[in-house]
Formats: sequence, C-alpha cells, structure tokens
Amino acid sequence: MYKSIIIIVLLLITFIYSSLFFVQEGQNGIVLRFGKVIRSNNDNPLIYNPGVHWKIPFIEDVKIIDTRINTTENQADRFVTMEKKDLIIDSYIKWRVNNLSRYYLSTGGNITQAEILIKRKFSDRLRSELGKLDVRSIVTDFRNKLMNNVKNSLNYGIISNSYSIRGVKTNSSSMSMLGIEIIDVRIKQINLPIEVFDAIYKRMRAERESVARRHRSQGKEEAEKIRAIADYQVTRILSEARKQSSIIKGIADAKTIRIYAQSFSKDPDFYNFIKKLKIYKNSFRNNKNIMILNTQNEFFKFINEFK
Repeated sequence: MYKSIIIIVLLLITFIYSSLFFVQEGQNGIVLRFGKVIRSNNDNPLIYNPGVHWKIPFIEDVKIIDTRINTTENQADRFVTMEKKDLIIDSYIKWRVNNLSRYYLSTGGNITQAEILIKRKFSDRLRSELGKLDVRSIVTDFRNKLMNNVKNSLNYGIISNSYSIRGVKTNSSSMSMLGIEIIDVRIKQINLPIEVFDAIYKRMRAERESVARRHRSQGKEEAEKIRAIADYQVTRILSEARKQSSIIKGIADAKTIRIYAQSFSKDPDFYNFIKKLKIYKNSFRNNKNIMILNTQNEFFKFINEFK
C-alpha cells in the first residue's frame, strides 16, 4: 500500500516537473507540439515571456531563445574598392531576435547557424557597398554612412538569392525574413594586404625624398639670395665707409695744412727746425743707413750749429 502511494507521488512529481518550464530574463520561449510551433487563434506563435509556465509533458517541447543583443565578430576578410584596390577589413555585427517563429524556422534556434547566415549576408552587402567607394571615402567620415547603408540593406533591402534552411525555403530579401534585426554594424580596422605594404612604403619613401629634394633646392635658392643681399650690403657699407673716411681724412689734412701754415707764418725758423729734426730722426733710424754728404751741406745746418 505504502509503495503504491510512493510510486504515485513520484509519478505526480515527475509529471508536475515535466509540465513546468522556466524562462529567464533576456529570453523568450516557444512551445512545439509534435515539432510544430503552437499558434494562437490569430495564427500568431505563442510567445512565453520570462517566468514559470506550463506545458503538456512528452507531447510539447520548449525552445528557449535568447532575445538579448548579440555581438558577432567577423574574421578579417579581403574586399575590393571602386579603384580595384584590395583592403583587409575587420568588422563586427550587433543583432537580436525579433521574431521567434521565423528565427526558429530558419535556424532551428541555433545561434551558430544564425551567425553563419548573418556573416554571409553581411559580407555580400559590405562587398557590394565597398565596390561603389574609393579608399579615401572608406577611411573618412563617409564610413558612417557606409555602415548605415549596410545595416539598412540587411534589415530592409532586397537580395535576389534564395536558399533552403532545414528543409524550409527561405527568401533572403532581408534579415527580417530570418526573424533577426541588425542593431549595428561597425568596421573596427582597415588594413592593406601584406603584399602591397612594401610597394606602398617604397612609393611613400620616393614621394618624401622628392619633397625633401624640392625643399633642399628651394633652401639653396633662398640661401643664394640671402648671400647676394648680404654681399651687396657689405659692399655698400664698405663703400660708404671709405667715402666717409676719405672725407674725414681730407678735412683733417686741410686742417693740418692750415695749422702748419699758421704756425709757419708765425715762426718760420722754428717750423724749419722741427721739420729738420723729423728728417734727422727718419734718416738715422736705421744704423745700416749710409749717407755720403759734405759736412757743409745744408742738410747738416742745425747739427753744425751745435758743435
């Protein structure tokens, strides 16, 4: 009797436990009955919000889907610009589920499958948009517009490709057909391919060397101009100095002559005496000088007077 009661209680607990399911914050749940999504009278899928809910055990199954914003990192890939130049672009995508029924039908609720589809569509749209721009536009402020165009194209644009997912034929016109909303797409880094680094470096080096040569040439030209101006200024200043020196010397000589004339007119004998002394001094300055003159010569006039 007691064993039967215990078995009944255990079965009841198992039934109740199998009938309950929990949906956490940031998640929603959908219930599948024999593998099909349960829908309301309006043919809309029943969405279970966070909390505790009931289901029919063994008949109904619950699929919990994360509805928070997810970030998908894209592996750096090669893209071609309008100028036929290759760029290595590293990017990421922020997305979330906005239609649980479509999301489940297209991905089976598998986030890995969803990321594969998102990356594929994002790569196609980004490649298409980059093919319309040159490198300058991509690396400048136009990049924000580029990202908005890609995001809007993913959310609302039309792509003609169609493919089958989990046996369900799905049109890829926009991410909304997959039950996904793209919140944001961003380019993290733009690099050039490794094989073109050396060529670009050489070209940049050649350009810098050309600029350096131009600056050196301009510097030499300016230096020659400055030297020519300086030489002209030096020549002009020296010429002016010589002119002033000659004027000053002329004035001084004139004053000297005038003083000598005044002195000579006052005492001619004294003037002759001074002049003869200067002549004696200059004549006998060097001991090697030899003068052969008659002692009665006028030159020895004052010397003879002192004998």
